[in-house]
Amino acid sequence: MTRYITIALIAILSAVEPAAAAEPFNIITYRDQRSSARIEPAVRGGRYGAAFMFEGTGDLHYYADKDTAPGGYHLRIEISSPSLAFGEPVFPAPQDFHDEASRKNIHVYAGDFVVFFPVKPAADRASAENIPPADVSATISGIACTSQICLSPFTKKIDASIDFSKAVEIEDQHKDTSGFRRTRWAGYSLGIALVLAFAAGLCLNIMPCVWPVLPLIIMRISKQSQGSRVKCAAMGLAFCAGIISFFACLAAANIVLRLVYDTLLQWGDQFRNPAFVAFMAVLLVVLAEFCFGVFSIGVPASVSGGGSSGNGYSGAVATGFLAAVLSTPCSFAILAAAFAWAQAQSLPLGTAAILVIGVGMAFPYAVLTMTPTLSRRLPGPGRWMELFKQTIGFVLLAIAIKLIGAVPQQYRMHVLYFSVVAAFCAWMWGGWVDYNSPRLRKWLVRAAAVVLAAAAAWLIFVPSAAAGIDWQQYDTGRLDEAIADERPVLLKFTADWCLSCQLVDAMVYSRADIADLIRQKGVLAMRGDTTVSGQPATVALKERFGEPGVPVSIFLAPGLEEPVRWRGLGFGDQLKSNLEDLNDAG
Repeated sequence: MTRYITIALIAILSAVEPAAAAEPFNIITYRDQRSSARIEPAVRGGRYGAAFMFEGTGDLHYYADKDTAPGGYHLRIEISSPSLAFGEPVFPAPQDFHDEASRKNIHVYAGDFVVFFPVKPAADRASAENIPPADVSATISGIACTSQICLSPFTKKIDASIDFSKAVEIEDQHKDTSGFRRTRWAGYSLGIALVLAFAAGLCLNIMPCVWPVLPLIIMRISKQSQGSRVKCAAMGLAFCAGIISFFACLAAANIVLRLVYDTLLQWGDQFRNPAFVAFMAVLLVVLAEFCFGVFSIGVPASVSGGGSSGNGYSGAVATGFLAAVLSTPCSFAILAAAFAWAQAQSLPLGTAAILVIGVGMAFPYAVLTMTPTLSRRLPGPGRWMELFKQTIGFVLLAIAIKLIGAVPQQYRMHVLYFSVVAAFCAWMWGGWVDYNSPRLRKWLVRAAAVVLAAAAAWLIFVPSAAAGIDWQQYDTGRLDEAIADERPVLLKFTADWCLSCQLVDAMVYSRADIADLIRQKGVLAMRGDTTVSGQPATVALKERFGEPGVPVSIFLAPGLEEPVRWRGLGFGDQLKSNLEDLNDAG
């Protein structure tokens, strides 16, 4: 609702933009996206009229339906002439476009298309000579969007002259554009679609993100093949059930979203959540540490299948679920295509297709565990397995770095720091104790690991999220202007590689009382980034303020003979005292 109100206000406050009568005339230009149109006399289906010939790039689109258009600003065209009357416009068939904001497939116009206005009364070729040249006035209004952003609503007014003796023949045109993210596979048969979904699941088994658990799976299958064939098959099916249960959760989420919220479950949306991306990056770092042998994961007999009880089935299910979860960072392209088709179908069919993906991933393990002759051919544990694990460790680190690069820039360093802490805590958990350690020792060590991880998460992430200071980038002109206006200024010089600077943020600038005082007193808070030499803040730090390095904070205020400088870490109370001495902002 807020979005629509904002768009409506923009439309009200925006002046109507007149366009020149030159042909073609520009409607919208945004970066590398554009759309223009020209008015031509035309013949369509034997009838004369005025044709609006739109030309543009594929990702810039107009909305076809009022109900789905932001603020109701669908594409509208009105035409009038002193000497002619025009009938209702004939629009082309709209294209399907998946709107990420509403999570719905909507109808739009994009690229090259034609909107035709027939002359009234109808005039065919025989009566064309009775249609004299005419002056027309047209108004085009609506809103243009790309897959990333919606622009301000527009209204274009055009005056033109058209000569029907130069009419061109046109047909319903609707040029396909490659810039759209469409719902593919819609025309596939049911059998082919399900086979493709099954194949997508099979491909998940070769994803690098799944490989860390493969040695455990192979060892379990090898050991099970030496025992009862029935138990081997049962444990394998339990593992497969764990894989399928993950996709069952996705199918259930899709059902809820479609029935309750009338929207779609888009594969990859979880990676648009910075918290999820950060979690997956840290998890992969920890798994890489396991591959390098920094710590080990003990597998109890109940999980590995070596015990006499049936408790191992729950461990097999959990391991299968984990294998499916770990496939997600590497499987975006495969799963996105499969989910796109599944969600374009009816709800029962789409649900079945999602489950078939899980069946495809689980299929090889079912075959291995139910066919002892195949499982016996698997290579036994040995040095090859350790080399394999270590190699995969480097692959996981590369994927983790890629994920960290997708985290918003202001949080990347925090994720890197916490990854180190999480790896250390995982080493404590699995490397400082084993299953033969006394129970008390295990509890103390693992409790300490959990407390350390929680404390680090709070120190690293909470200050960055809770800080309410509106830091402005350092600008010499703005600084001089504030000093001339006798406005207090707080300068924080920092650098991305400076660990002490991070501690200053955590100990001083994350304090709510200081942030409140900065707002209350109208202080201009400026952040000087000195990460790279030659930056304005780096030059000013040395030449203007004579400081050798960071961290340093400088406070300038009316009445102070010299700026107040803090080079340490715990100056929060001193800063608060200086802020309290200021007058409230007017």
